[in-house]
Amino acid sequence: MKLSKTLLASALCLPLALPAFADGHMTPAARADVKGAEDGLSGTVTLNRTASGMTLVQIDLTGVPEGEHGVHLHETGDCSAADFKSAGGHIPGDQTHGILSEGGPHPGDMPNMTVGADGILKADVFLSTLDLDSMIMDDDGAAFIVHSGADDYTSQPAGDAGSRIACGVFEPAS
Repeated sequence: MKLSKTLLASALCLPLALPAFADGHMTPAARADVKGAEDGLSGTVTLNRTASGMTLVQIDLTGVPEGEHGVHLHETGDCSAADFKSAGGHIPGDQTHGILSEGGPHPGDMPNMTVGADGILKADVFLSTLDLDSMIMDDDGAAFIVHSGADDYTSQPAGDAGSRIACGVFEPAS
């Protein structure tokens, strides 16, 4: 009985402690409002600086077609072209594309995302080689791209993930 009261008290205090934990260990650095080539696909992607030095990418999208999709950070903050090719290639750093490639992955590589029939894509991804200042907040910015298909993690230069179906330009977080 005493243990149950202790657990209950701990559970009730946990929501009060979570904001303090989050504030002390990560800071939002950039945010992209993502829009699809077709109506209905939208959401946000937030890049957070963490105490460990890694970047936490928080993806929250709706209206994404069911299936597996490659998602990447692209080198230019421009979604003006209808096919989103104005966003350039993946952020390459000094690496080659592909989590399974020798010399990879590059800083813009992320794992494939599987989307169910509800169209919701919600994920947290940690990137260890992404430099927010020189790769995201540089003069030409950066973009988040959702592809129509899965990344094969090896094909150069972009993983054979199909067309670009959504794009969002990163802006400094406010």
